[in-house]
Amino acid sequence: MTSPATPPPAAPAASGTTRLVLLRHGETELTAQKRFSGSGGPDPALSEKGRWQAERAADALAARAVPVHAVVTSPLARCRQTAQVAADRFGLVPEVEEDLRETDFGAWEGLTFAEARDRDPAALDAWLDSSDVPPPGGESFADVTRRVSGAQDRLRTRFAGHTVLVVSHVTPIKTLLRLALAAPPDALFRMDLAPASLSAVSLYDDENAGVAYLNDTGHLR
Repeated sequence: MTSPATPPPAAPAASGTTRLVLLRHGETELTAQKRFSGSGGPDPALSEKGRWQAERAADALAARAVPVHAVVTSPLARCRQTAQVAADRFGLVPEVEEDLRETDFGAWEGLTFAEARDRDPAALDAWLDSSDVPPPGGESFADVTRRVSGAQDRLRTRFAGHTVLVVSHVTPIKTLLRLALAAPPDALFRMDLAPASLSAVSLYDDENAGVAYLNDTGHLR
């Protein structure tokens, strides 16, 4: 789903509630070509369009009433570049969180979905059927969930009662949303998450969570 072009500002986080505003990085050449682009292959920079998207996302965040207290980013270049644009708006220095990196897609890095299926259809089907199965030489979604969950716990503890901008990738962001919804692993395949889209999760101090919005792209129109 896509939020309205000008969604109302989110309410300030309640005492003890950690709000994670989730920003997917802007587009790269591999993004535009719909190729697997994880943490096990090339580390592409933002394209010209991706830099424009990062600027628009930062503008949208700065226009909202809720302050951002910290910016935390995946170590990969496309996220660090996107995070820096936003951090500059808030006078912050981005912090790198290694566990927010994208999945390692192993032998499929740089391939399209069709190319991966042509190369090894059985391996692709097994990967689609189970979150415990990794791409050849890569990382399973279950492994990604474990590290992203650890990163979430650290953010919840460090920034209780505050709002954190988290700049990451498709799989980690969808994982944070899935965990907040208590949805099954295959929910990862049922969400749309556009480049430079904004989503938000509230982590409550009773260990529950909720999704405030998902895949807001109004700032890119």
